[in-house]
Amino acid sequence: MVPSLFQLPDELALTTLNHRFPCREPQIRALSTLLYPGAAPCKNVVIYGTEATGKSAITAALLAELSRQARLDGFNLEHAMINSAECITARHLYETVVAKVADALDSNAAPPRCETVSQLTVELSKLLKYTPRPGGFRFVLVFDAIDRQRDAPHTLLPALARLSEIIPSLTTVFIVTSPPPNFLLTSSVPHVHFPTYTKPDFVTILSLSAPPALPNTTAQETADLWARFTAAVHDALARAASRTLPSFRHACAALWPRFTAPIHAGTHSAREFSKLLVAARLHFQDERLLDPGVLAVTITTTTTTNATIATKPAISANTVIRMTPNQQNALPAIPPPPTTTTATPASAAVAATTKLTTPAVTLTNSRSETSAGLALAALLPTTARLLLLASYLASHNPTRHDQTLFSTHHHGRRRRRGRGLSVDGGGRGRGGKRRAQHRKIARKLLGAHAFVLERMLAIFEAVRAEWGDASGYDGDQDDEGRWRGKETGALGDADVGMAIATLASLRLLVRVGGGGAAGSVAAGAGDMMDRGGKWRVNVGWEVIRGLGRGIGVEVEEWLIE
Repeated sequence: MVPSLFQLPDELALTTLNHRFPCREPQIRALSTLLYPGAAPCKNVVIYGTEATGKSAITAALLAELSRQARLDGFNLEHAMINSAECITARHLYETVVAKVADALDSNAAPPRCETVSQLTVELSKLLKYTPRPGGFRFVLVFDAIDRQRDAPHTLLPALARLSEIIPSLTTVFIVTSPPPNFLLTSSVPHVHFPTYTKPDFVTILSLSAPPALPNTTAQETADLWARFTAAVHDALARAASRTLPSFRHACAALWPRFTAPIHAGTHSAREFSKLLVAARLHFQDERLLDPGVLAVTITTTTTTNATIATKPAISANTVIRMTPNQQNALPAIPPPPTTTTATPASAAVAATTKLTTPAVTLTNSRSETSAGLALAALLPTTARLLLLASYLASHNPTRHDQTLFSTHHHGRRRRRGRGLSVDGGGRGRGGKRRAQHRKIARKLLGAHAFVLERMLAIFEAVRAEWGDASGYDGDQDDEGRWRGKETGALGDADVGMAIATLASLRLLVRVGGGGAAGSVAAGAGDMMDRGGKWRVNVGWEVIRGLGRGIGVEVEEWLIE
């Protein structure tokens, strides 16, 4: 019996895929029509969309289902899927394609060497064109993330698109993120777009996997609460930190136990959504739960009980430990502050490491204020740290004091760090009378000012030798007094440019004008090393102070107040 001229796959198979991948029914139906042998198979198909929109997963599941359905309808559909991101060279890609196609066709031939597209065409023709195949045979070759292929020649994509012209039974599928116009150099190529998920799509997808029923709550009430909860998470975090489906699912899984904690405690019910949202509003404003490995800083806290010191790691500075009245009574009493300058070791240890409140005990640490700076100092390389400190000085010190602070030339005035500049007879008028002292606000409290890149680099050149000694930088100086590193040779423009690019990508330095418009560096329109460009430091005083102390530099000594 000859199959009909146009035959779509079974509707039951498509319905199953629609349940597995909700909110993607138009894309599934379009691909099934373009790939099924009995429908309207085409030579090339382009599937595009942003990351985490289901392109690869839906294509793989659809091809597997269509292969099973084609055997029932009298067709023969085989497929192979190649992840181009796993291929390190173009030759690796060619040989992977031949190996995957041979495995899909159960060929026992030894895998040949393929170094060019011409050899790839010959090998695929042997497998698909010149080997006798039954009627209704179709082979679908999928290149996943082909736009990320490394060491790819500029003719790779047009050459792969021409394979289907040489091999009539071949359909080539290209999965890309953002296809350029006519990048295949072939006309009439159908494109299937996978758009980003919207808020109703997110809620619908996560509603299919609702959590177990809460205490004293039915399954339907839990499902309704979960749907409203996912919508609130999307409004709070989707645009900032959870734009993709995996990250959004991770955010909901991290916030759900904290959101339902009052229900487990019995203080609220599942129907009081507004009260639950108000009780958990701090968690919706804090993104550390979404990526604790990057943003959370763990601090080692030392507690003392009865002259026995026990160290407990990974306790944050604002951790609150709830204790029963019996446990509070068992704690040693804190002695009053001594009237003399001497104190016992036990009382000093207890007073320094333990702080009692009623009805809770709060553990504090004296280094909590600089923990963020110390963590930043541990992540940034030495050159980036010194550049960030120099940028802070350039943003908060007036330009007229640069020569006094950073020059070693003798000019009659002494350099006095930390307390500004002083001259003999300072503060007195011509007649010897003392001038009125006006209290001024410290510049570090007024916010950062824009500075020219050339000025910041000059400050960096002036202080990096002294700060390099303080931070333990492994380097030396040449005959002319220039600072050189032992590992990378001269610490020149390459290291400085890379460090500035790192700070700009982390938004620690922000370009505000100059050689290019603001934001032109991020868009790639301006030169980042343009010495006339204006920048501004984007970190606060607490971070800078902790960063400086982490490498042995007191930044206060270099500020003019």
